[in-house]
Formats: sequence, C-alpha cells, structure tokens
Amino acid sequence: MRYLYFTLFFILELFYGCSHAPQYNDPVPEHDTFKMYSESVGEERVINIWMPESYKTGADSLPVMYMADGGIVAEDFPHIANTLNELVKAKKIPPLILVGIENTERRRDLSGFTSVESDKAIAPVVGGSKNFRSFIKDELIPEIDRRYRTTDKRSIIGESLSGLFVIETFFLMPDLFDIYIAFDPSLWWNDHYLVKTANTHLASFPHGEKKLWFAGSSATDIFVHTRTLAEILNTSAPDNLTWKYSDEPKEKHSTIFRATKEKAIIWALNNHP
Repeated sequence: MRYLYFTLFFILELFYGCSHAPQYNDPVPEHDTFKMYSESVGEERVINIWMPESYKTGADSLPVMYMADGGIVAEDFPHIANTLNELVKAKKIPPLILVGIENTERRRDLSGFTSVESDKAIAPVVGGSKNFRSFIKDELIPEIDRRYRTTDKRSIIGESLSGLFVIETFFLMPDLFDIYIAFDPSLWWNDHYLVKTANTHLASFPHGEKKLWFAGSSATDIFVHTRTLAEILNTSAPDNLTWKYSDEPKEKHSTIFRATKEKAIIWALNNHP
C-alpha cells in the first residue's frame, strides 16, 4: 500500500506538468487569439497564435508549429513564442508560426487509453487523446490554414504529458506532422505501451521524410523508457526518419524543457524534411 501511495503521488506530480512548474513570468508577446467550437471534443477551445515580424511585413507563407499547453496564463505559449522569436531574429531557425491550444481538461486530452488502474486515478476522465488529435487534424489545422498564410510543413512540440501526446501521435498518426519534439514524455503511461509496441509501428511507418527529437531527464519513471525507445530506434528506425535522443541526467522533470528547448528547436527546424 505504501508503494501504491508513492506511485500515485509521483504520477500526480508528473501529470500536473506546466501548471505546477516554477513560474517564470514570461512576458506575453504580441499574438492573436480566437475561440472555436470543436465537435471532436465537444467544447469551445481557445487558440493563441504567434507570428514573426516577417509574416506581418511580407507575403510569404510559413510552416506552423503546434503545441498543447498553449495557454497564456500558467502555460507555455509565452515561453515558446519568445524562444522562437529570439531564434528567428538570430537567424538560427527559419521563420514559422506558433499555434497554442489552451487547456481545459489537460489530463483527459493528452492521455491515451490505459488499462492500469493507478493511471486512471489521476483524473475523473482520461484517454481523450484520440478525440483531441481529431480536433487538431480535422478542425484546427484547416482553420489555421484558412486564417493564415501557411505551408504544408507542420511540427508539434510538448513536454511531460504533452510530450506523451507528441510521441503517441508520432506512432499512431505519423503523417499528421513532419517534425515531432518531446521533452520528458510520460512514456510510462499504460505500462509503457507505446515503447512496447514501437517496433510494430516502425515496421509500418509511412514513406515521407520525418524528424523526431526527444529528451529524458533524471526522473526515474521516465528516462528508463526514453532510453529504451532510443535503443529501439537505433536498430529499427526507418531510413526516412531522422531522429535524435538527448539524454539529460543533470536535468529534473521541472527543468528539462527550458534547459534543452533551444537545441531541440534548432536541430529540428533546420534541414527541414
């Protein structure tokens, strides 16, 4: 029983994600916001969009980066938007648009199915990632493409539970994005099912060029699975997948996002597939 309580406490700590990370008071950059009703998740969602100066002054179409945890208050949209702005201005990455999806029920939307009872204890409803992914694919991406000048190149970035969603999408719907970036993904979910089934998904990987960057911190329930996934990719990654694993034992779950964000984005967004 003592072990069960410890495990549940650890899971809750990880699932709080960005909302319980240290507060950095990132300045809020100039951005657009709109609301849209989603049939897939059955509710209204708030969407935040950051654009580089070149978009506002030019006529070029730009690639788009999507992120969950994309709210303005106590979420990561200002953090990532400011980072992209600095990297674009320094010419370390090409210009792009950032689309942040504000959370309503984070643990529902970003978790997939699980048969593990301790997983189910973290929220009244879990396992909604399929519907959330449908919202992004069938509703949000078309709306962004309608409102803004976009190319067909798309990336997705996420940390912790949002990182789990990134990896799950990479395996279950790899054609949805060209680039996948995941920091400390919660791969222990559903008894590390995504890692267990990785070879099966890689065997049927689509033909288009894809990129994957992921990192693991010192969190004991995470790095064991991120390292295993890296070992699997070492032997089974298809030729059209360019990937990189960043092992970060000096970082904690609460620090890895900010500590590794720039090198992740620079690696992923240059030499675009």
